[in-house]
Amino acid sequence: MTALAPEAQLFAEDFRVGERFSGVPRAVGEAQFTAFAGITGDAHPIHYDADYAARTRFGRRLAHGLLVTGMAALGATPTSRRLEESLVAFLEQDGRFLAPVFIDDLLTSHFEVVAVEQTGGGRKAILRLAVTLTNQSGETVFSGHHAYLLTFRPPAAPLSDAP
Repeated sequence: MTALAPEAQLFAEDFRVGERFSGVPRAVGEAQFTAFAGITGDAHPIHYDADYAARTRFGRRLAHGLLVTGMAALGATPTSRRLEESLVAFLEQDGRFLAPVFIDDLLTSHFEVVAVEQTGGGRKAILRLAVTLTNQSGETVFSGHHAYLLTFRPPAAPLSDAP
C-alpha cells in the first residue's frame, strides 16, 4: 500500500484578497439533528416533531440555527487539512440566516478571503473570510464572516557548509 502524499501546507502569506474556495456538500439529516440535540439539549419540537413543524410558518422540520452555523466551519472543508501547520486559533464569527434550512437539505460552504492582516510582530496574521452556505437549489441560506489566526511560513533552515 502506498502512503498518500501529504497536502501542501498553506500559511498566511499564501492567501490573497478575493480568493475563493468551497467546502464539500453535506446533508443535514436525522443523524445530524439527533447528534446536535444530544450535544446541546436543544429538543424544540420544530426540529423533531413533524406534526408540530407542519403547523408553523415553515411547514416542516427546521434545522437548528447553531447546527447550520456549524456547517460553515472551515475545519469541515478539505482546506483545513492544508492549515495543520499554520492555524493557531479560530478568533471570531458572525452570521445571518437568510432562508430556512430543512431536514435533509444539502449545504455547501463557500469562502472568500476579504483580508489578511499582519499581527504579532509580523509572525502571524488574521485571515478574514466571508462565508456563505448554499442549499441544494443554489439558494444562499446563511451569510457571515470568520476570522482565523495563522502563522507565516517558518524561515528555511540555513544551508550547512559542512560536507
